Amino acid sequence: MRKTVIASALIAAASIVLPTLAHAQAAAPAPEHTFTSNIGFASEYVYRGIGQTNRKPAVQGGFDYAHSSGLYVGTWASNVSWLTDGNSTVSNSLEMDFYGGFKNTVGDFGYDVGLLQYFYPGTGYGNNPNTLEGYVAGTYSILTLKYSHSFSDLFGWVGSRNSGYLDLTANYELVPSVNLVAHVGRQKVNGNSSDGASYTDYKLGVTKDFSGTVVGLSYVTTNASSVWYTNLLGKDLGKDRVVLSITRTF
Repeated sequence: MRKTVIASALIAAASIVLPTLAHAQAAAPAPEHTFTSNIGFASEYVYRGIGQTNRKPAVQGGFDYAHSSGLYVGTWASNVSWLTDGNSTVSNSLEMDFYGGFKNTVGDFGYDVGLLQYFYPGTGYGNNPNTLEGYVAGTYSILTLKYSHSFSDLFGWVGSRNSGYLDLTANYELVPSVNLVAHVGRQKVNGNSSDGASYTDYKLGVTKDFSGTVVGLSYVTTNASSVWYTNLLGKDLGKDRVVLSITRTF
């Protein structure tokens, strides 16, 4: 009888302790410092609807640091060819991005503000393509609205300081780990009286997350003028195309 009472007491104690431990684990605070890295491959590097590698593959990767307060910094790089394809005197094959900012949430609303420096190491530039942008973004439910503003000439466009890019992106989970992605963006390029360099881009795609490896397939198109966005090789960089991408995050 005594053994039965003791066993019952132990079982009752376990039923109290185990849920308490589970709750403590679930409520464990997020780490103060988070470091991540990523590496990826794309059938073509397309940015804001414009081809950056002349319909050829791109290898990409980056590193990020985030603080639990919401502060973050990072860097990312990719091979590019659009500068050399557009000017035979240019020697360049790399884009490097450096960024930092602050992001957080208020209830169901998320926000993100920061600075992004695009850097193109090389020689022979007529006008410096390096670009500094500030950005602000807000996210609610499946929608993210973001505005980017250039504090320098935009990617080498003469007199294009204070150009802006406004984009709206929707991420909808079709089934667990599979997302439908829809995007529309408007690039305004200042300094051109005809406004011929400004354009709108569109994207519709799907992504699948395989435990940290994300595979994406998307259709991209723009209404960009072929007069402004055809390179010396005769390729229209704003024409519609299908892009396959694979990214692994560590």
